[in-house]
Amino acid sequence: MDLTSQPHRRFNPLLDEWVLVSPHRAKRPWQGQQEKDEAEARPAYDPTCYLCPGNKRTSGEVNPPYEHQFVFDNDFAALLPQGEAGSYEEGGLLRAEAETGHCRVICFSPRHDLTLPEMPVSEIRRVVDVWTDEFRTLGADPNINYVQIFENKGFVMGCSNPHPHGQIWSERTVPDLPAKEARAQKAYFEKNGRTLLSDYLAIEEKTKTRFVVENDTWVVLVPFWAVWPFETLVLPRRAVQDLTQLNDQERDGLADILSQLTIRYDNLFEISFPYSAGFHQRPTDGQDYPEWHLHMHFLPPLLRSATVKKFMVGYELLANAQRDITPEQAAERLRALPSVHYKAAQVAK
Repeated sequence: MDLTSQPHRRFNPLLDEWVLVSPHRAKRPWQGQQEKDEAEARPAYDPTCYLCPGNKRTSGEVNPPYEHQFVFDNDFAALLPQGEAGSYEEGGLLRAEAETGHCRVICFSPRHDLTLPEMPVSEIRRVVDVWTDEFRTLGADPNINYVQIFENKGFVMGCSNPHPHGQIWSERTVPDLPAKEARAQKAYFEKNGRTLLSDYLAIEEKTKTRFVVENDTWVVLVPFWAVWPFETLVLPRRAVQDLTQLNDQERDGLADILSQLTIRYDNLFEISFPYSAGFHQRPTDGQDYPEWHLHMHFLPPLLRSATVKKFMVGYELLANAQRDITPEQAAERLRALPSVHYKAAQVAK
């Protein structure tokens, strides 16, 4: 079967779901919605920003004059550590239950005008260390069974503040998507004695067709089953269950690979590229999860330019995920981009 031109379905073994791929549709003209280009210049310090060092937040708390990273409890948390316990049930169909947890915010840098691809790798390594410490601390709480680390970058992704930051939500239950991945990985491990993503990476290593960047400890690739146009999967070469199991070389490698990937994202359309990204790791209920293989998803919405976004509508909402450009084409475009950030290249000229 010709995967480059013929409509076909691809299976996602992590979620036990399918995605429809329609390569021929990439040639259709676009007259739909155009997104605004977020190319405005920002100062290194913004006195009106509630995330900048020394500024007052809406809660009334004042940020310390931090010089690297800063972590605090979200002033508008979606989850609260304490609440009324209980549940609701009616007719066997209507069900609800109380949920508790902690929500944290991590400022990646004191600089208001930087994002991950513009930060030195040494500073990204500090972010990796903070993610690891927060996962360890939050996961040690007996009332917390899952820790979700993520970043929404760009107003297109609903980010309300351009200051470089991410979030960490931790809660009593395991959310739906990690739970689906947990079931798939457990079934595969029990059958094969190896992690699903280790075997998947071994397949991808044969041709590297969908590889974007790699180093000694990490690989970034466009997954065979990708849904979003330039979606990527960040994988450690060694199967570990969570960030705390990474050694120093692997932490260095993660910082390096995140820099390489996000620079390529920005270079794709020469803008600050929007995305949602986050780690999937083992639950934190104290059990061992040998089937879990730590990984990070990057889910960017831009389709064919800085202003054209892919929307999940119609068929996607009612039937099945669908994409036009193939994962192989997306990987090739990202792989071919320069490794120097376009802003730095412009300054060099």
